[in-house]
Amino acid sequence: MASTEISELVQSVVEPYLLDGPRKYDRRQVQDLTGLPNNVTRRLWVALGFPADPDDNAVEYSDADIEAAQTFAKLQVLSGADVHRQTTAARTLGRSMARLAEWQVDLVTEEILDRIATIMYDNPDTDSKAAARIATEEVVTEFETLQRYAFRRHLDAALARSLDAGAVAGDTLRVLAVGFADMVGYTRLTRHLEPDELSALLEAFETATSTAIVAHGGWVIKNVGDEVMFAAATAADGARIALAVQEAAIASHGVTQELRVGLSYGGVLQRFGDLYGSVVNTAARLTGVARPGTVLVDDGVAEAIAGDPEFTLRHLATVRVKGIDRLHGHVLRRNVIRPLV
Repeated sequence: MASTEISELVQSVVEPYLLDGPRKYDRRQVQDLTGLPNNVTRRLWVALGFPADPDDNAVEYSDADIEAAQTFAKLQVLSGADVHRQTTAARTLGRSMARLAEWQVDLVTEEILDRIATIMYDNPDTDSKAAARIATEEVVTEFETLQRYAFRRHLDAALARSLDAGAVAGDTLRVLAVGFADMVGYTRLTRHLEPDELSALLEAFETATSTAIVAHGGWVIKNVGDEVMFAAATAADGARIALAVQEAAIASHGVTQELRVGLSYGGVLQRFGDLYGSVVNTAARLTGVARPGTVLVDDGVAEAIAGDPEFTLRHLATVRVKGIDRLHGHVLRRNVIRPLV
């Protein structure tokens, strides 16, 4: 079969399977079946990242959409919330899932096509559409199983961090160590590297930093190009992570460039998986003024780890940066304990 024929074949099978059947409801029918007003379902639909036809009679929704709306109505923490919170929750979920889908689409497509080829080879009499349907169901089910596993494990870890810190429902303020690490000279590198070389550089950076962060009790908040943002429950854990990130970059045999790392400690606003506040801003500013290959920490970290034999600090003069008149940084190093002679 030609590639265009295979593509059309897969498309004809994928959507009905993923949506639990064809699109067969308009917005008014969704309201009748779920009890949710038109304006609510349309607003949430758009917040999730899907285009909404202005015509309420447009047939856009499947049985899966009806089930999702009914599930939303059951969740009191969302259905009983104000409009802003509902929309923000839907938008955050939609963005996360969209990014995951965009990342997986090539893998899923390749795996489906490989399965179709295998099925047709092993069973020459199999109808091509039946082969596509079998392959699609197998591949999507397997990916969903892996995602469910990863979600539950991450949720378990997030709940443990929150509850260990004494959080209760509705808490959004936490005391954390927040850090940033970014590659030195990334903009210059992007002008000279081929796409495959840039991909290898980013992969090495994300692998080295993520491994160091998780191994020392922290978690990744987000990766944005040449920068990773991380958090830890204590200043000491944050300091260990910051040093480990630098050491991981050095140990990657030149694939990952030199890093700048900034770390701050104090109260932060936690909102939909991200962190906000002056502590976050301070960590970002420290990263910006750090020398390549060094870790700068703020007064909060310095005070919390003072006297800890694991670390040494060199105090720097205050500097003025955007948004902060007097930024007081401290160079963090691992204390090397020499054996007695």
